[in-house]
Amino acid sequence: MFPSATAMVWTGEGHAHEAVAVPGVRLSPGDVLVEVELATVCGSDVHTVLGHRSAPTPLILGHEQVGRVIALGQGGAKTTDGHRVSLGERIVWSVSVPCGRCVRCRRGLGQKCINLQRYGHERMRRGWELSGGFATHTHVLAGTPMVAVPDDIPATVLAPASCATATVAAAIEAAAEITALDGAVVVVTGAGMLGLTATAMATEAGAHVVVSDPVDERRETAFAFGAEAVTDPRIAPDAPGGLSTAIARAGGRGTSCTVGLDMSGAPAAVRTLLSTVDVGGVVVLVRSLTPHTDLPLDPDQLVRRLLTVRGVHDYAPRHLEQAAKFLVTASSRYPFAEQVARILPLAQVDEALALAASGVGPRVAVSPRM
Repeated sequence: MFPSATAMVWTGEGHAHEAVAVPGVRLSPGDVLVEVELATVCGSDVHTVLGHRSAPTPLILGHEQVGRVIALGQGGAKTTDGHRVSLGERIVWSVSVPCGRCVRCRRGLGQKCINLQRYGHERMRRGWELSGGFATHTHVLAGTPMVAVPDDIPATVLAPASCATATVAAAIEAAAEITALDGAVVVVTGAGMLGLTATAMATEAGAHVVVSDPVDERRETAFAFGAEAVTDPRIAPDAPGGLSTAIARAGGRGTSCTVGLDMSGAPAAVRTLLSTVDVGGVVVLVRSLTPHTDLPLDPDQLVRRLLTVRGVHDYAPRHLEQAAKFLVTASSRYPFAEQVARILPLAQVDEALALAASGVGPRVAVSPRM
């Protein structure tokens, strides 16, 4: 390629990213080379650089991005709906590359494939140097679920599709398989990108949504995404302004909800949801960030209240399709574009990660075009 592709490579905790030139890419049949337009910083990127989760190095982080196809391997490639990808097309692609052959893939659990490869999570290696979103280009491997997206939707809206939005689509489906969302009271704990997206998706499904988050700004933002009531989890549930009041304001029966969606990973939030859902209710846990945490789960209550607890980690190709479609149709109704507050040049990825780590405000993104 001329000029050479550039990747921002992370070599380990405490080290700044290094710009590495990748002068050429060999595309295998079915591969796609994408010029990255914008990549948002996900919480897992931050957890990696802070040493909160292990990762192989050297590593190109980033797995939430949107870009344009500039080269195709022999035979071309297709999107998840069978559309043949063309040069210049704008796409989003899955965080995961399943093998399609193992026992988990055959069960429809490709996101937990035994031979799984993940963008932004794999050690940089010969033949797949451009394996993450924090680069000018990404080498999208054959078998990666891809979805074409329109040119007129802002990149700030579309980039999170391949992680946050698709994961929430999977969580909404997990809840809807147990109970209808139309008319249900749904409590969402955590109002970051995941929680706000869940609020909007549940609202679109006809639910009455209550959002719980300790940050004033996030609670206020939740109203713009469809929340009917909000609460601060630091307030006792039965105190004025607590969760019980919020549920009643949203039309709940008594102090119970039908669905609980935890997008925070906080043990206290999970405990609250387990005690709040009504008989026949469901609690969906998304990407819990507190491994090895003991949570009380009373089997007697689980049985007597007919409760369902489901876990969601990543998603299936259909959820990426749903995510992209949702963002395209809902971007005019909800302020998704405003949830990416700062866009920095690709070379300033360390500053972007530091801003994201501060936990203040919406998401941060990097762009090779600046």
